[in-house]
Amino acid sequence: MRVVAGTAKGLPLKAVPGTSTRPTTDKVKESVFNMIGPFFDGGIAVDLFAGSGGLGIEALSRGIDRVIFTDKDRKAIETIRANLAKTKLQERAEVYKVEAERAIKAMKKNGIQARLLFLDPPYHMEASYELMDKAAEIGIMTEDSIVVCEHAKEVALGAETKYFERFKHEPYGSTIISIYRFKGEEGEEIE
Repeated sequence: MRVVAGTAKGLPLKAVPGTSTRPTTDKVKESVFNMIGPFFDGGIAVDLFAGSGGLGIEALSRGIDRVIFTDKDRKAIETIRANLAKTKLQERAEVYKVEAERAIKAMKKNGIQARLLFLDPPYHMEASYELMDKAAEIGIMTEDSIVVCEHAKEVALGAETKYFERFKHEPYGSTIISIYRFKGEEGEEIE
């Protein structure tokens, strides 16, 4: 596992010890960023269920201003911090050991406006994909925001949610990447 492109290109990343997380492969990571735009001109990203932090670190390397990493696993938090130190991107990151829904509520209190959300929960936690609508509902997603969901092929995510519409759906073996863009609430006009 490594950083694919940007300022930290080529640097290796540690995986979380044990079997509690499944790191996103370099091939899948590269495909994700090809689909959502290879490089960024700022903004905030949120990496819920961050695991090793690979997706958020890739976003930082490619020009996102700041990433908020959350995971409830202590080993994951230690791995994220080690990977941020290795890539020298820790100045632009916040790392929290917290459950995902509580993290979203805290971001609302702190006035966070994210343009990118990575949602890669453990595959057995299907209800966690509802957090994209929860994040939009409480107002932490920008009107041009994108949500990247990584899920098992057995998990059927809808083409639309209350606030988002899917514009990419790509299989990679037993993993599917579904990418959504903010559309606003039903009937709401987005300029």
